[in-house]
Amino acid sequence: MSALGCPRLHLRRTDSTNDRARELAIAGAPHGTLVTAGEQTAGRGRQGRRWSAPPRSSVLMSLLLRSPPRLLPLIAAVAVCEAAGEQAQIKWPNDVVLARGPRLAKLAGILAEGRPQQGWAVVGIGLNVAVRIAELPAELRASAATLGRSAAEIEPTLAELLRALERGLARSELETLAAYRARDALRGRAIAWASGRGYAEGVDGAGRLVVALASGGRATLEAGEVHLQDL
Repeated sequence: MSALGCPRLHLRRTDSTNDRARELAIAGAPHGTLVTAGEQTAGRGRQGRRWSAPPRSSVLMSLLLRSPPRLLPLIAAVAVCEAAGEQAQIKWPNDVVLARGPRLAKLAGILAEGRPQQGWAVVGIGLNVAVRIAELPAELRASAATLGRSAAEIEPTLAELLRALERGLARSELETLAAYRARDALRGRAIAWASGRGYAEGVDGAGRLVVALASGGRATLEAGEVHLQDL
């Protein structure tokens, strides 16, 4: 296994691997500490959403990083893509998706949390490895994707993901941005968000989304949810 992931705490069932990793961080656990689970009962996504996956079907992990890099969410998104394969793309800010015609189906979610003043962050990743779409809640089936691998491939996929994260942490910011842009699922596409509409033009040097506004001019989005849109 990669140098990341040691020590590792594996839980058959937990509420949230991010919560467990945060507790370990506060208690002084070292850089690279990994928490994994076979099942989460209260897995969290961005903006308070719930991450849902059947038991023993996914990589469910949270990794503690001391002195985390500025572009950690982008690094994590690229790493997930490298572990998932050539077809994986990134929907800003850090959902990993597969294209299904005009739609983007969510393969993985990433949630980075931390205490910058204390010099640590936890990056949580949920990756659908052996999920059967028919087993998901009805409201998620149309928007979810899976690698379609067997449950026996969850551990090898985790190992590859840790190796990809280690490679990503060794890259320069310019290399990270280039790798992210090569997987950008939104660039050139019409999008909408809470306060506007436009065309995605990629990310700037800080990982913010640059948008050509439908009404003219440009905007830069630092956070939030964007959706594909017909303009």
